Amino acid sequence: MSISDHYLFRCVAVVIVSAAIAGALGCKDDVGSTPSPPPPIPQVEVVSVMARTVPDEPEFIGQAEASRPVEIRSQVTGILKAVLFLEGREIKKGEKLYQIDPVPFEGAYQSAKARIAEAEARLVQARQDLARVKPLLEAQAVSQKDVDDAIAEDLTAKAALQRAKADLIKAKFDFDNTVITAPIKGLIERSRYYEGRLVSAQTDLLTVINRIDPMYVMVSVPESFLLKRRQDAIAVSLQHPGLAQLQGTIIFADGSTYNHEGFLDFTDVGLRTETGTRRARFVVANPDGVLLPGQFVRVRFKGTMKDHALLVPQRAVHQGPQGQIVFVVGEDDKVEIRPIKASRWQDKEWIIESGVRSGERVVVSGFHMVAPGAPVKPIPAADPAGEPTGNGEPDNRTSDGGADHEAEVKPEPSKDPQ
Repeated sequence: MSISDHYLFRCVAVVIVSAAIAGALGCKDDVGSTPSPPPPIPQVEVVSVMARTVPDEPEFIGQAEASRPVEIRSQVTGILKAVLFLEGREIKKGEKLYQIDPVPFEGAYQSAKARIAEAEARLVQARQDLARVKPLLEAQAVSQKDVDDAIAEDLTAKAALQRAKADLIKAKFDFDNTVITAPIKGLIERSRYYEGRLVSAQTDLLTVINRIDPMYVMVSVPESFLLKRRQDAIAVSLQHPGLAQLQGTIIFADGSTYNHEGFLDFTDVGLRTETGTRRARFVVANPDGVLLPGQFVRVRFKGTMKDHALLVPQRAVHQGPQGQIVFVVGEDDKVEIRPIKASRWQDKEWIIESGVRSGERVVVSGFHMVAPGAPVKPIPAADPAGEPTGNGEPDNRTSDGGADHEAEVKPEPSKDPQ
């Protein structure tokens, strides 16, 4: 055997032995290894959906307006001599606002008084003439015509006196109305006219006074809500006290609540064709002037109760691709994604219109550990004090509940062979 053949033989032998050793080691590893344990079933907190009687308190946008906007106009035509108020301030009833030049009206008033005196003198003379001619008629010293003329003169003098008195009333009215006063207490707007302007009687608008205590809040209720309300009254036994008993809570733009509640005192008899809404009016006390005319607020209707309402905590409701969803744990403790229709909030819960039934269990924490169709270990949700409730009451933790159970559901490290 040559040296090259001997070397080739040794290389082939080394390769065969190495392969054999590797195969033996591989078989030993396969025999001695153990399979990885399955991950533990995730633990989630659940609450049971319960039907309860809850207040039905819808909210609508409202606008405040003065309960009495009073237009101030002049009763006489004349030159505006003085503006006697501060614009944009609160004024009292009877406070002087404007002064119309009183000179021509005072002259007319004095002239009317003089005409009364003249009419009274003529009436005295007519009565005296009548008293003289009546006895002469009996003595046939005067004719019947003379007596008739005296009677007619007496009646004419009486009519003239009555007309003069009426003229005096009109002249006094005009003279008194040269000073324009406030008919109500309220906030006064700016003046439209100032000194030296000729104002026409009952035509030119001088200013407006707004009575702000109480205030009106006007609310427009859509037709769709009215139809839904009618359906709810039949389907869920809506307890309505009647329009006369409805009250409203006023909520400002910053979310704060007004400390005076309003009461409903008027609703339109029909819908407004241009908007398809029905207007309602609330009367609200405003002693401190917090509400201002034109201010937008939210009005929460109070007084109506809804029976058999299904509620779930807000943290159980999520936004899915097609809308709102909840995770429901079925009888076999498997998770199901359920689309729902939530109408509004009630404290810290959603009122559910459809999608879940009374008694079903919904997940309120541990969402990151569940998957549709996967088994879970449900436990009753705990209240903030840590006591199990299982009654669906929400707590103040985060919506996914990850921080609460992260330590409990960590999988054990795999035992891979080294």
